[in-house]
Amino acid sequence: MPPLQITASSVCYALGYLAGAVAYAGTAKRRGIATAGIMALLGSGLIGGLVGAYIGQWIAGGAAGKSILGAIAGGYLAVHFHKRYLGIVRPTGDLFAVAVSAGEAVGRWGCYFGGCCYGKAASVPWAIWQHGAHRHPSQVYLSLSALAILAVLLRFDRSRPPENAVFFLQGLLFCMARFAVEFFRDVAPAALGLTAAQWACIFGTAFFGTGLYRLMARSKSAAPAYAVETARAG
Repeated sequence: MPPLQITASSVCYALGYLAGAVAYAGTAKRRGIATAGIMALLGSGLIGGLVGAYIGQWIAGGAAGKSILGAIAGGYLAVHFHKRYLGIVRPTGDLFAVAVSAGEAVGRWGCYFGGCCYGKAASVPWAIWQHGAHRHPSQVYLSLSALAILAVLLRFDRSRPPENAVFFLQGLLFCMARFAVEFFRDVAPAALGLTAAQWACIFGTAFFGTGLYRLMARSKSAAPAYAVETARAG
């Protein structure tokens, strides 16, 4: 059996999951819903996200690796069914929204050191040498955009918006940022000059943007989200 190799990329991936877990737990504690059931969902989200990341990459590229879109899908399904099993009806999307942004901000450096998700050939001063050419550091772009989104979410959350507003805002900002960064990644277009991820982001932007607008519109005449407990946290 070959010895276990610890690489910079694997360390960054592990730290990314840790950052996501800390962000999730911190948000739950700040909202006063850090119950045993809510914290149990963190485990299912991490496991589902990890499995989904590998499956998503295999479906999209037919090769080993991890896909954040697959991770989000896998984590969502795992949490959805775990919530039903535990009988938790309170929305938890906000907790995972903060966790995803924190995790990606750190975990994308694993992509950087691992050489995956690389950018197009470029001559910009900050280009990096990967795969035989100087390229856009698209992994760094993704990390910085996730960090910026995280800062926006934390500031928005301090205004005590209705539950799931942070979730919809994170999805909206993620789709917009990913759509833009895709132009710098070395990925073949799927249709009309856009990649498959960009098409997904277009539909995602419409979904999350509409959801955020409707939620905020309804909340104008409703009580503050933290003032009234309408469902048990588990």
